[in-house]
Amino acid sequence: GIEMEDGDMIVLNDPFRGGTHLPDITFVAPVFFEKRPCFFVANRAHHADIGGISAGSMPISNSIFQEGLIIPPVKLLKRGKIDNSIMQLILRNVRTPDERMGDFEAQIMANMVGVKRLKELIGEQSLRKVITYGNAIIDYAERLMREIIRDIPDGTYEFEDFLDDDGMGNERIRIHCSIRIKGDEAEIDLSRSNPQTNGCVNAVYGVALSAILYVFRCPVDEDIPANSGCLRPIRIITKKGTIVDATFPSAVSGGNVETSQRIVDTVLGALSKALPNKIPAASQGTMNNISIGGIDPRNNKPFAYYETIAGGMGASAKGKGEDAIHCHMTNTMNTPIEALEYAYPLMIKEYSIRRGSGGKGKHRGGDGVIREMMLLSDAEVTVMADRRKIPPYGLYGGMPGTRGRNIIVKNGKRMEYMGKFSLLLKKGDVIRIESPGGGGWGSHDNSMDETC
Repeated sequence: GIEMEDGDMIVLNDPFRGGTHLPDITFVAPVFFEKRPCFFVANRAHHADIGGISAGSMPISNSIFQEGLIIPPVKLLKRGKIDNSIMQLILRNVRTPDERMGDFEAQIMANMVGVKRLKELIGEQSLRKVITYGNAIIDYAERLMREIIRDIPDGTYEFEDFLDDDGMGNERIRIHCSIRIKGDEAEIDLSRSNPQTNGCVNAVYGVALSAILYVFRCPVDEDIPANSGCLRPIRIITKKGTIVDATFPSAVSGGNVETSQRIVDTVLGALSKALPNKIPAASQGTMNNISIGGIDPRNNKPFAYYETIAGGMGASAKGKGEDAIHCHMTNTMNTPIEALEYAYPLMIKEYSIRRGSGGKGKHRGGDGVIREMMLLSDAEVTVMADRRKIPPYGLYGGMPGTRGRNIIVKNGKRMEYMGKFSLLLKKGDVIRIESPGGGGWGSHDNSMDETC
């Protein structure tokens, strides 16, 4: 372990030691009261670059060593002071050190504010009361989760879905889920999923756990605190060395962004057999990750741009799926065009709803989007996406959503690419992403078309 003092702060991004993938960097600070350690404050942020073979640190890789700088848990702050030797080691390995330093400072200050306010709360209420309240919130989350599970009929429910590929030639990568409900407890078994691959879509156990926790918090309107109480009535079974519980040093850059989505789709698919009127059809099932990096001709400095692109949400018994929305494991906002064009040598040529891409059904799936941008400088472009071969499923007679498409335009020539690729492109080249639509719900035969 690491000896901690008041004012210390740990930084880490190692996926096999508590992280997810390398761009997600976590800061952890202890909270001392009257010289006693009593709590930890933590925050995690996705960074646009942390080194590796591709700008944006989301490469089509076959080993974690290609994906960027691996930071094991290390003390970056000692008694409130940054260890500059460690900070400089990190910054020397990234393409945009000024941006990274600004983001690191924001994360450090966020933890410092959290530590300060928690100390103030303890001072006002007493340590005993704060611990009591904290335990009560955890117990409350457990009670709500048990109520959710109790409303699911007892039984075993199975479903499987597939990733298109891993970017290295391995196709139709299966994720299998078996859910067993008994009373107010649930067992979720992912152990029959495919072995980990030599591509970049392997997910570590924490990613699978987070995806499952997300799904089980979805069926109710009430907000459930996200804490360990939610997990008390849930048993998660995985098998080491599979696509949902990968081992070091497998590549994991896409596990957190793409495989997490497919885990959600698979667990929701299993739950749909128990709760047909509560669970929607598959949403777009991909984050459509795009990373662009090069030299900005306006200032001759390196730039690294990263975004995820919205798509269609699955329809449900309640109605049509939402159009052009980030859902499930993204849940982010879109990047405003004005901000993007101001900050990067990029020009947006089209940003629109991809009409008709949602699956037909009694209720139509939501439509995806079209995002087309032109490079204003030479750049390296990496796209990591899915649902380009296997479409988002419909439910109860609803049709699948339309698959996504990736198109590169060079010198007026259009070339279509699959979901995972990296290219060196020239100024004036165009990247066009057409994101998937959501699946439809219910038979289309006995309903009016909801396109209007």
